Amino acid sequence: MAGRGGHRWRRWLAGLLIALVALGGAGYLGVSFMIYDSLGKAPRACWEADRANTPQTFLIPKPYDATLAATYAMPAPQDVSFHSRDPQIPDAKLAAWWIPAASAKADTPAVILVHGIQSCRRETTVLLAAGMLHRAGFSVFLMDLRDHGDSQGDDGRFSGGTEEYLDVLGGWDWVRAQGVPSAKIGMAGFSFGSGNVMIAAGHEPQVAAAWVDSGYTVTQTAIGLFLKDQTGLPDLFVPGALLWANIIAHDNLIAFNPITEVAKLSGRSIAFVHGQADKVLPYTMGQELRATAVAAGATSPETWVVAGAGHTQAMYVDPAGYEQRLTAFFHQALGQSG
Repeated sequence: MAGRGGHRWRRWLAGLLIALVALGGAGYLGVSFMIYDSLGKAPRACWEADRANTPQTFLIPKPYDATLAATYAMPAPQDVSFHSRDPQIPDAKLAAWWIPAASAKADTPAVILVHGIQSCRRETTVLLAAGMLHRAGFSVFLMDLRDHGDSQGDDGRFSGGTEEYLDVLGGWDWVRAQGVPSAKIGMAGFSFGSGNVMIAAGHEPQVAAAWVDSGYTVTQTAIGLFLKDQTGLPDLFVPGALLWANIIAHDNLIAFNPITEVAKLSGRSIAFVHGQADKVLPYTMGQELRATAVAAGATSPETWVVAGAGHTQAMYVDPAGYEQRLTAFFHQALGQSG
């Protein structure tokens, strides 16, 4: 009897453990789903604070110098509709602003600017950098990625750059179709936008130069850091969120890593800027990206690390230094403007 009782006890304990594991697994998948369903959505809009911004008038976030908006204001833009290179969304209309240089010619250099996650071309960071470039004689192309801002899209989901980089290349195709030589077209990306720029440059060998502000090395790591910044949750839940991305949207969010893509830029120019106080993506990522690009044969100045600057805040903390470095980089990489 004692033997049979012990056997029943072991069976009961095993059943309890299985139930606990099942409940734990269900709970993990549930939390992972909520994370993906929240942070993985593309907003089809822009950040609330930026929705009224235009190239002519935009707000500088506090506590930074509000007069920067007037200093770098641009003319009224041309509204542009263009298409992604993605064959899955051939008819989706993506939105952009095209602001030719004041004395634009056929060979005037142009820069495509790419916003961050859940944002749009109205993002102050994009507008301020564009204003600096435009004042220096560059034409600028400010685009909305799919399912962001005024762009149409596919599933309303963030794809980790594995699809969005094709939107960036669609923008490059549009600028090229205006007669701008490929050697005169550069790209500038901010946060998630920088990842798209690096992936796009890795896939399109004619992209002449890239400016990477607050970039990241490995996509899964960046997603984990973004999760912690937004929710305080550990990256333990990232694999579950990636699983849901595959199930719901058939997206492999980690198909490409920027640090792999910059290793393809031999003979081209790329620059990295990062805030030393960045609490989302550590500045050491910019240094690691630069080391990888240089080892592969790319031309790159030292990573500019700005003391006291947080995530994508370098241009606000040191606007004069940012303008000087940004415009000098593209002048050297694309040729003189104006």
